Amino acid sequence: MGVLEAIGKWVINLISATGYLGIFMAMAIESCLIPLPSEVTMPFAGALAASGELNLILVSLTGAFGNLVGSWGAYWIGIKFPEKIIIKFINKWGKFLLLSEHEYEKAKSWLKKYGNPVSFFSRLLPGIRTVISLPAGVARINFLQFSAYTFLGSLIWSFILALIGYKLGENWGSIKHYFHKLDLVIIIAMVAAVGIYIYLHLRKKN
Repeated sequence: MGVLEAIGKWVINLISATGYLGIFMAMAIESCLIPLPSEVTMPFAGALAASGELNLILVSLTGAFGNLVGSWGAYWIGIKFPEKIIIKFINKWGKFLLLSEHEYEKAKSWLKKYGNPVSFFSRLLPGIRTVISLPAGVARINFLQFSAYTFLGSLIWSFILALIGYKLGENWGSIKHYFHKLDLVIIIAMVAAVGIYIYLHLRKKN
């Protein structure tokens, strides 16, 4: 059994034993830069909702709140530690967290280019969705705006994955290894995110 498979199994056991609390914990841990894949957490929770054990809306909200709380941890790290120490830590330990300096710099450049709304649409993108909180803290962007954008983006992401698990029911596990390749979902999320950003930007100018 590989490491990622073992982690996925642990997440499933956690949710099976504790329900909503397990969803919250797993999503908070993931959002605090520790690689617990939401691509396993939320579809499995959605499958439990389909069986009647959980509620799909509550599952989605729980996942989003977990992501939000976890993002506060990464945001706090960005505020409290100098950037050179953060980058040094990433270069030394990032491989264990599936985090690279390249991903950090990409998130940082997006934040600089697009501003606070990047906290929203980055939450819809695998690979960068949990990284953005770190440079957001370093840049000291407005905490309330950061929290609002993070929650909304996380809610959409959580609902999409939970809905997939809900629709698949007991068969959700048959495609769990391919969630990172859901190009259509990613493209739709990107188009929606860009549209929302343009709308907010134009409204601000007006």
